[in-house]
Amino acid sequence: MHIFVWFYKCFKMRKSLLLLLVLASAVSALAQDKGFRYEDALNFRMINNGFDHAVKTTPYTRLPDVLKDSLVTDCWRRSLNSTGLGFRFATDSKAVAVRYELMSGNHMNHMADTGIKGCDLYTLTKDGWRYVNTLRPGEGLHQEKVFVKNLDGQMHEYMIYLPLYDGVTKMEIGVDQEASLIRPQVDSPKASRGKVVFYGTSIMQGGCASRTGMCGTNIIQREIDIECVNFGISGQGKMYQPMANMMAAMDDVVCYVIDPVPNCTEKQCDTLTYGFVKTLRNAHPDVPIIMVEGPLYPYTPYDSYFRSYLPAKNAAYYKNYLKLKKENPKNLYYVTSDGLQAEFDEGTVDACHLTDLGFRAYADKLEKVLRKVLGKKLK
Repeated sequence: MHIFVWFYKCFKMRKSLLLLLVLASAVSALAQDKGFRYEDALNFRMINNGFDHAVKTTPYTRLPDVLKDSLVTDCWRRSLNSTGLGFRFATDSKAVAVRYELMSGNHMNHMADTGIKGCDLYTLTKDGWRYVNTLRPGEGLHQEKVFVKNLDGQMHEYMIYLPLYDGVTKMEIGVDQEASLIRPQVDSPKASRGKVVFYGTSIMQGGCASRTGMCGTNIIQREIDIECVNFGISGQGKMYQPMANMMAAMDDVVCYVIDPVPNCTEKQCDTLTYGFVKTLRNAHPDVPIIMVEGPLYPYTPYDSYFRSYLPAKNAAYYKNYLKLKKENPKNLYYVTSDGLQAEFDEGTVDACHLTDLGFRAYADKLEKVLRKVLGKKLK
């Protein structure tokens, strides 16, 4: 009989311990929530967004829903990635945090999750934008991170870059309970400068940057302080006419950068380039268009097929540039592949997609061209 009493007491004790553990966990969660005040990121300035007021699948996707039935399924699906988008805000909080919900939890075998579905925090200093920290994604769709603690409690300007190869359905910015969290007080990137619109392939989309701030368009945005809209569509930068029509209908564009050759065949470079670029020129005759040549991958000198095929694609693309230039020599520029990749071909993760070193070289070359083309608009 005594043995049954003993087992019963043990059972009750184990239940009590389990209850205490559950309560402790709940109290801990409440304490964590109490430590930060979270606000919807949409209350602040979204940057690098091509369509501020269009109806979209979520506010964090890149193309308006009206395009969905005009594009091939894979092109539309990849457009749901939040590539290039970011938020600007200011706070005097001693800590800055973020939490968000991913659309798919994507993963790839040649790109870091920090670039695919993480996000970066930058702060504005007297020397420009400086990197602070990265959210390293965990399992599941919900992601949460305290970027930095023990700050000085003064008002500072911040920028968060969203995931490159995944979508976001909701994002919130976290600060101390009593801290101010406001829209940015410094106009950076400068809204008055308009937007540079980039169109291209997986490389343009940021494959395979180790983190979101190292995508080429994000580097350029920080360097020349202008919004850079990223329409890099991995595997689908094939100069679809609906994309040209959509880009032509955009407002506040000061320059187009077109880099589609890696996703196109030689025939597509020959037959699609003219119509795609012509659509943009007709809609915005005074807006410069920069046509970027396809890269010659590191294996090109050694592979007899690609040694002739990749230059042939560029030749077909360049032929159309010359045709367009002959019709109207104004506001059309051509960038060769020389210098687009890092020195000694050490800038890729897989002899194609760029590492951070590769993106630095890519951005540096395009930045020089953009500074020359935009000129006074950057002053």
